[in-house]
Amino acid sequence: MINRRQFIYNSSLLVGASSFGIPLAIKKTPQEALVMDAMGEIREVYSPSLLKEIIASGMNSVTVTLCDPKTYEQDAVDIAYDGILEYDRYIKANPDLLLKATSTADLDQAKKEGKLALFYLFQNSTPIGRDLDMVDVFYGLGVRSIQITYNFQNWAGAGCKERTGAGLTEFGLQLVEKMNETKMLIDLSHANMTTMEDAIKASKVPVIVSHTGCMTVYKNTRNTTDENLRLLASKGGVVGICQIRPFITDVREGAFDHYLNHIEHAIKVAGIDHVGIGSDRDHRYVKLTPEYVAELKSELGPNYPEKDFPLFMEKLNGPRRMEVIWDGLKKRKLSEDDIEKVMGGNVYRIYKEIIG
Repeated sequence: MINRRQFIYNSSLLVGASSFGIPLAIKKTPQEALVMDAMGEIREVYSPSLLKEIIASGMNSVTVTLCDPKTYEQDAVDIAYDGILEYDRYIKANPDLLLKATSTADLDQAKKEGKLALFYLFQNSTPIGRDLDMVDVFYGLGVRSIQITYNFQNWAGAGCKERTGAGLTEFGLQLVEKMNETKMLIDLSHANMTTMEDAIKASKVPVIVSHTGCMTVYKNTRNTTDENLRLLASKGGVVGICQIRPFITDVREGAFDHYLNHIEHAIKVAGIDHVGIGSDRDHRYVKLTPEYVAELKSELGPNYPEKDFPLFMEKLNGPRRMEVIWDGLKKRKLSEDDIEKVMGGNVYRIYKEIIG
């Protein structure tokens, strides 16, 4: 829906253009395009008013992490079930605003009805354990994407913080094959570069790195090398550029410009058809209060360095961040078609191809 300010602005353009015989073409807004967050946080504590503001910004879908990815063995399984039930209840409690998405047809329906589609993701394959049949179980419960690893070693491979630098394991190869067969989207965020390379090569279909930065632009263990960005793109994959500030830059003032640098670099290396947005961020307004810092440390661990706070970028702090990114890409002279690809078109393409 176009707001009053946008309507007046568009109307003034029409009057001016018609006076000079210029074709009456109105540029798209985020609300008219398809906008997807390949991995973001929609928390069950979000109020209906906050959800409405997120939708009003043009957001059509968010892929949410269901549970704590730092768990292993039976704890990982139990918490995974709890996470699915928790989000199912949350969606059921907000039927006018949210829709559980298991296909792009669900996303199409959500956009038509002015709702936010939520896709389910595990940010670690530990809920699978060593039982490939669990892929079918979780698929049946609505999970459509699983990360091969989180930060450290699991049965499938090594994460980005693992000391050894090992790659995909034998079980990891089996998991990739099983996910391909099940039409479960493989996510390689948090993987180390060897595991990422192995999995891209092993997969018979395109994969996603839903939330990362570019290692060449800013060196951080969570970011991806140019070599793997090229490899990902060569197999039809998509990379989502994240909004965790310390992964993107060490500056606080003007961090958003550095974020746009990562997007532009990814486009240069991987190509315009292979870059999207994966915020990895909270879509509410955040203030760096002692209470919020305590909340973060309960999630990230008590030893998480406070020098990395705030995790957010000030210009992207809030539910209307996708509008800010849209305008930022326009100022960087991306074409309207290219902006639409980055803001959602590329993620939609890989979802349709893999998930259906």
